[in-house]
Amino acid sequence: MNITGKIVVVTGAASGIGRALCLRFAREGAAGIVAADLNADGAAATARDCNGLSQHVDVTSEAQVQALVQTAERHYGRIDLLCSNAGVIFRDGDDAPNEHWQTSWNVHVMAHMYAARAVLPGMLARGEGYLLHTASAAGLLSHIENVAYAATKHAAVAYAEWLSITYGDKGIRVSCLCPQGVRTPLLMGDKGDRASFLNDGSLSAEEVADCVVAGLADERFLILPHPEVLKFLQRKTADYDRWLTGMRRVRAKVVDKP
Repeated sequence: MNITGKIVVVTGAASGIGRALCLRFAREGAAGIVAADLNADGAAATARDCNGLSQHVDVTSEAQVQALVQTAERHYGRIDLLCSNAGVIFRDGDDAPNEHWQTSWNVHVMAHMYAARAVLPGMLARGEGYLLHTASAAGLLSHIENVAYAATKHAAVAYAEWLSITYGDKGIRVSCLCPQGVRTPLLMGDKGDRASFLNDGSLSAEEVADCVVAGLADERFLILPHPEVLKFLQRKTADYDRWLTGMRRVRAKVVDKP
């Protein structure tokens, strides 16, 4: 996909990767951009900066996601690319309460499903369209600190795979964005000073947006801003038990250290 002249909707657009995507798509010549977020002020700021349209949306509400798609289609006539990008992480370790599990599931899985369900009818009627789902390297590998994040990001990857399998021969292209550490509030905290084992080798949101534009142009399913993730995934599938042993060592070093 060449972004020039395309109509794009981005959720989680108030900050981080979502904001960077909107700004990069604008530079690529997108004909229209809708910046959506639960943070209405942040979405409005992003929309101003990319000359787009802002929407206050809770992605865990199917009705609000449907309304987002309807507004974008009414304003611009169609949606060429929908980037389902909102994310959440709780600092629970391995003892996440049920409500954090449920919120993680709603944001990382159901929100993707709501977005696809809302936008696919129009795309299928035209015989073309693109879905970009932001997951995580944790969805391919794991997350040694947060069980709800790891599990729901795996589900996000699986859902993107299913969409590609089901609709790939009907003109619908699907990409799954799986970065490791990205210097956004999700990783670094609101003040940007949170320590994490992922800080080393982390990328800026702008660098991730560059990778997304390249990945969309190649129409790659897996967009991996950190190339080493593919090597880790290959090692995992080549010898699962050895990989699990290695991950236990990493956890002992990072999480269980005295």
